[in-house]
Amino acid sequence: MPPLDFDDHKTDRPDAPDLSAPPCRNCDVVRELAFCADLTHDEIRRLATVRCHAQLPAAFSVFREGDPADHVYSISTGAVKLYKLMSDGRRQIIGFLFSGDMFGLGLDGGYCYTAETLVPTQLCRFTHRKLDTMMDEFPRLERKMFTMTVKDLVAAQEQMLLLGRKTAREKVATFLLKLSRRAAQQGQPASPVALPMSRADIADYLGLTIETVSRTFTQLKRENIIGLPDAGHVVLTDESALRELAEGTASG
Repeated sequence: MPPLDFDDHKTDRPDAPDLSAPPCRNCDVVRELAFCADLTHDEIRRLATVRCHAQLPAAFSVFREGDPADHVYSISTGAVKLYKLMSDGRRQIIGFLFSGDMFGLGLDGGYCYTAETLVPTQLCRFTHRKLDTMMDEFPRLERKMFTMTVKDLVAAQEQMLLLGRKTAREKVATFLLKLSRRAAQQGQPASPVALPMSRADIADYLGLTIETVSRTFTQLKRENIIGLPDAGHVVLTDESALRELAEGTASG
């Protein structure tokens, strides 16, 4: 689906996002993870005056690589994938984001990746200019933005290790444990793990083929390390064995 500016809700396009803006108190379930977590009630109320809220459908392009980086986004509910395209058309997914995550920090005025929703997703959007002004007013917001930038750098380093040094089984195990930890941080069950992304998305994230991903899932199920109740969930049947795989300490 092509990118759609948030102002396009004024048209009759069926895929136009819903820009109704519920109060920030509706975001309480993710506030501890969101970039506004450390703000006071008055500061959050002030932040709410400069945001734009949108309810987006699945497979919606929030922005594309190279677009002007005018906005920063925070996920209220849903999931987003970030990816880059190589010159020959191959795709590398560089991240999956969920409730509480922020994205959209640009480089040299342009976004360095494409962002697309995986499922129906609620976003809050802030202009860089307005956020810069608010960071001058609220030092806590500036510190939070810095922390989240460092978090992005750490995630990039982990992704380099994942792609460069781990086997297919180690990659899949690491991926599942990462999603499990993320769910636990949000107060959700650590198992079963929800997979809103497709097997093709997982393959493009792990640097594997779809066939290898599917075969690895099947092998782990056969070994009673995971369960596959349906295409969108994975049960961590033997988390210890999965962790040994992820850490490269499994025998055999």
